[in-house]
Amino acid sequence: MSAWTPEFEADLTLLLKDWLKHQGRTQADLRRNLRAVSTRMPALLEVLEREHKLHGLAGLADRLCTVEAEWHGQPSPESSSAAAAEDDPFGQLDLLLQEIRDDCTD
Repeated sequence: MSAWTPEFEADLTLLLKDWLKHQGRTQADLRRNLRAVSTRMPALLEVLEREHKLHGLAGLADRLCTVEAEWHGQPSPESSSAAAAEDDPFGQLDLLLQEIRDDCTD
């Protein structure tokens, strides 16, 4: 499992900001889905770091994919990941996170 490092956190922050921008969402939207205490990035990252510690990178990716699925009104990313990728060209967070996983194993 990859460790939660300052570099990882910085990369994740950039990824989240870009993802939110492409989704037309705000940190407040992400806060609601993550049930974080604040809309500020450190509070959002705290929730994600907790997820990472409990379930690793795969759990973190699953959590973010679930958030994206909720934004698109889908029941879960597992049941409709192929449809989401076809419907929304920016809905490829799972592919980006897979690239991160691949980079971490190198």
